[in-house]
Amino acid sequence: MTSARDEILARVRTALGPNPAPVTVLREYRRSSTMDNVIELFEDRLRDYGATVVHVTPDGVAAAVAEQVRGRVRVAPGLPWLESGPDGPHVGGVAVEVDDGGPAAELDAVDTAVTGAAAACAVTGTIVLDGSPDQGRRALTLVPDRHVCVVHSGQIVGAVPELLARLNPRAPLTFVSGPSATADIELQRVKGVHGPRQLVVIIVADTTGQ
Repeated sequence: MTSARDEILARVRTALGPNPAPVTVLREYRRSSTMDNVIELFEDRLRDYGATVVHVTPDGVAAAVAEQVRGRVRVAPGLPWLESGPDGPHVGGVAVEVDDGGPAAELDAVDTAVTGAAAACAVTGTIVLDGSPDQGRRALTLVPDRHVCVVHSGQIVGAVPELLARLNPRAPLTFVSGPSATADIELQRVKGVHGPRQLVVIIVADTTGQ
């Protein structure tokens, strides 16, 4: 018995004929940008999404993180601003927990996650995490209600092709464009359905990209 799928494919083959002409697909994508306002555009996109943006110099990162975290804080294990003290690890004087990769259910009790970033795109206002030590596992930034993400200005590019060129396609990539939100439920915009309700982006004014 011929299935509906087989019948449809047979009709397509008949319509195309025995030697269908090859189709040329033009891929004239813009692969680079010449904009000189990358940082400003990135910030504009983030604010449009409802994210909080903070600008700091390299020596002010720890203090900025300490000011933006709330409640119980867990950080990526390779965070550069993590310090040890007699009372445990801290960032800018605020006590934090270092994520140890334990059960994701434990993250339900965490209020704020702190990470770095792999790269960011100004046109889309997107931040990408790739699982590097300063970013940690994916669950760390999906379960807690608040995500504080540190992005260096050198990591921000203008266009999407430039962003993709900086990423390792084999890494566990997470694309973040503002706080998590959806309007699928009765067309009402609801935040925090698939990730954190609050996103804070700390932009570090340097050119190292590290």
